[in-house]
Amino acid sequence: MRIRATVAAVSGALALSALAVPTAQADDSRSWSADHGFTVLQPAQGDQAKRASGATAKAAKVKITSAVVNGGKPIVLAANAKKTVSFSTTATGSGLVGSAPFIWVGKSVNSGFGFGPNEKGFTCKGVNATTTTCKGTITLNPAKLKNAQAANWHVGVVAVPESGEEIQKDSVSRVKVQRLSKLTANASPEPVKKGKTITVTGKLTRANWETKKYAGYAAQPVKLQFKKKGAKSYTTVKTVKTSSTGTLKTTVKASVDGHWRYSFAGTASTPAVTSGADFLDVK
Repeated sequence: MRIRATVAAVSGALALSALAVPTAQADDSRSWSADHGFTVLQPAQGDQAKRASGATAKAAKVKITSAVVNGGKPIVLAANAKKTVSFSTTATGSGLVGSAPFIWVGKSVNSGFGFGPNEKGFTCKGVNATTTTCKGTITLNPAKLKNAQAANWHVGVVAVPESGEEIQKDSVSRVKVQRLSKLTANASPEPVKKGKTITVTGKLTRANWETKKYAGYAAQPVKLQFKKKGAKSYTTVKTVKTSSTGTLKTTVKASVDGHWRYSFAGTASTPAVTSGADFLDVK
């Protein structure tokens, strides 16, 4: 099943009214986002063959050269909040109207899940006689995602020449989609006498898209760091592993006034995060 596309020119600027991107049924029957007025149609087999033949012929004239989503940076999603990110696509060829991306994750474009571009704010600009760059936004909704879909997503692109035949490339580039992480730190008791033992606790959590809450991130190495009062940088004191519920707890000797914090390097599915600093007064 596909989402048909129409690119229209209005007052010399291109506005996307409905972009053709692959629609794929995920295991839980979710499909490509249709929050922005996209129309889903099922072409007949003859129509599919005709369009495939036309796309092959046009592919020799139209070439999709680049697609960048969110400036090439990972897209980090909270537990229950939509996020809109920018995109830029470039294509070359004679008679080119425009191009726009779709992002997807899964084994194939036909069995995966993804999101298409927003109609609002979509623009295209001719760089020269044969090159066109288009810009716009894509909105991701974590409520439609599974936690396992925090991964390296494909960025596909559909380009549309004046003839109307679509040229589609399923994977032009990649973009990471990650689960937002949070980290806390608390040093106690305070104040404390010099040479006495202090306890530094904290917790590492990350977004759970399926429950729409934050849950502890278990068995992760986290650095305990210290910055002496008046110093410019932190030094790592030790590495502590999170518990089964994401909590952190360790002890150290207090020697001088300073700031304590935890720092997590991140994983493929979860971005790096550093806690706020907790100042400890040593008497």
